[in-house]
Amino acid sequence: MLSTRLALFGFIAAIAAPVAAHHSTALFHWGQEKKLENATVERWDWTNPHVFLYVRVPNKAGGTDRWAFEGMSPNHLSREGWTKRTLKPGDKINLTYYPLKDSRKGGFNVSVTMNGKTIRQLPAGAPPSAARES
Repeated sequence: MLSTRLALFGFIAAIAAPVAAHHSTALFHWGQEKKLENATVERWDWTNPHVFLYVRVPNKAGGTDRWAFEGMSPNHLSREGWTKRTLKPGDKINLTYYPLKDSRKGGFNVSVTMNGKTIRQLPAGAPPSAARES
């Protein structure tokens, strides 16, 4: 019986480490908030463990570029006033984000401004630990 309990404990410990590891902020220039203006929402995925926001932004060539942003968990965002209906395709927004370290078009979404109202995913100046609290 004791060996069964030890085996179960070992199994739980083994799977718990990778689950906690998915909350890394290593992909982003954390704390280096940038602005992105005149974006049009393409898709808003209200999914666990993190939401995703896809937008189109006009470029200098006259077309649009697609940007992708990770956000906090739906659980965390609902406590901040967000819902799965906060954003919908076609919405015009401005946003702030922490850019990806590899310079791709995207990052970690910090706030969205729409119709003069700003809603934040993270408190201003939030440390990386705030992203792990979701």
